[in-house]
This record gives sequence, structure tokens and C-alpha cells, in this order.
Amino acid sequence: MSEPYAFAPGGHPGQRELMTGRAIFTEAYAVIPKGVMRDIVTSALPFWDDTRLWVLARPLSGFAETFSHYLMEVQPGGGSTRPEPDPSAQAVIFVTHGMVELRFDDAMHLLEPGGYAYLPAGLDWTLHASGGAPAKFHWIRKAYEAVDGLPAPDPLITSDRNVAPIEMPDTEGRWATTRFVDPTDLRHDMHVNIVTFGPGGVIPFEETHVMEHGLYVLEGKAVYKLNQDWVEVEAGDYMWLRAFCPQACYAGGDGPFRYLLYKDVNRHMALR
Repeated sequence: MSEPYAFAPGGHPGQRELMTGRAIFTEAYAVIPKGVMRDIVTSALPFWDDTRLWVLARPLSGFAETFSHYLMEVQPGGGSTRPEPDPSAQAVIFVTHGMVELRFDDAMHLLEPGGYAYLPAGLDWTLHASGGAPAKFHWIRKAYEAVDGLPAPDPLITSDRNVAPIEMPDTEGRWATTRFVDPTDLRHDMHVNIVTFGPGGVIPFEETHVMEHGLYVLEGKAVYKLNQDWVEVEAGDYMWLRAFCPQACYAGGDGPFRYLLYKDVNRHMALR
């Protein structure tokens, strides 16, 4: 049985392998396949011990505008007591492998694979790898857009297994979304959900909307339409879609197709 959540393979391909791959970078979307997430493209961060990461998205002209997305790999005992230097940054942590010890408000939370944490801007938190294996997790960051009259969101600890997926109407159960945050809670200006398609499930129209997306494929494979192109994606691949980039999907394979999805929500469009 395969692991339930894909992660960067690391390592380095041999000299006899073909270099032709599936990486794509356009003005409307990008595909970063798992095969390019190797040791030589990792990064390091200040005040993080025994840690390396793959940066999948960052605010950049012609690329992601609202968020950053890291794949973090922390060796046992490693981590940080000063993880976030930006007081405006909120975060989502989603664990794929190992154990994460997360501390804030004088409490310790142990996150196993599938564990999910929302950490509001300004929260004083620390994170370390617990146990004998590396901790691997997604870290998604966005500058919080406060609204006068709305309080800031509260911290949230939950997990993939504790949140029941909600089926999309008229899809015979083949398309469902695990919503970790109540979509009617307008304190939140970003959602990080898990979308699941059963074999043969589809997005049956070209979604074209204002939300920017980051999609990391956790499991399975599909063909995904991005702008005018159909591309094949599989577990471990990453996709970025700019606002209004048309998208559709057809899930292939004999098991679920699942991805971790970021989108910006619930705020007026900045006019300046």
C-alpha cells in the first residue's frame, strides 16, 4: 500500500536518465512536477535547525501574488523557536510524514500525518520534529488582510481524518471537498482545503474565477486543463494558477485523485 500523502522525492537523478520532463511555466499557470524537486533545489531558512525546504510558490511578478508555499523537511529534533519573521503572516501547516510538535498559547499539539493547523497572524508559535523520523509538511503563508469590525480568526488544530468531505451537488459522490475552515466564516481571507475526485470524476466545466490557486497533488493522477492546455499530473506534482486561469479536470487511475488547494477568499478587490 502506498503512503497516503506524496512528498518531494529529493535525491538526484542518474546521468543516464532523460532530462525531458513535464515542467511548465507560463503567464497563466505553472506545473512543477515531482521529478524536479531534488536535493540541489532545496533552500534553508534563518532560525530553522536541521531543516531544508522546497519553495513551490512565492510572490513574484508574473507568478504567485498572494501567498508562498513551502514543502518542509525537518530532521528529528530539528525545528524552530522563531519560525515566522513576518508579524502579518498567517499560516497553514499540513503534515504528510512523521510527527510535528507545535506549541502556542502554553499548549503543545502533536500533529501526525494528515494533521492540519491554522495559525493566525501575530501568533507566537514554535515547531519541532518529534520522534525518530523526519517530519515533512506543507507550510502555506499569506499576509492577513484585516477588516475593520471583524475579529482575527482563532488558531485551529484538526486533521484530514476528522473532517468529513462535503460532496459537490450533482456529482454522484465523485467530487468532494474537505473544508477545514467554515466557508461562511468571513474572518478568514484564505482557505486551504483538500479536494478529492473518485476514478472518472471530473470538473465538468472550465472554472474561471477570481481566486488564485496553488494545488499540490497528494494522491493519484489526472489530466488537468490549465488555460488552453491539457497536462498530465500525478501525486507529488504542484500546480499554480493565476486568477481567472480556466481550469478543468478528469481524474484517471483506479484510486482517488486528491490535492491540497490554496485560494484567497472573502475580501474586496484592492483598487490601488
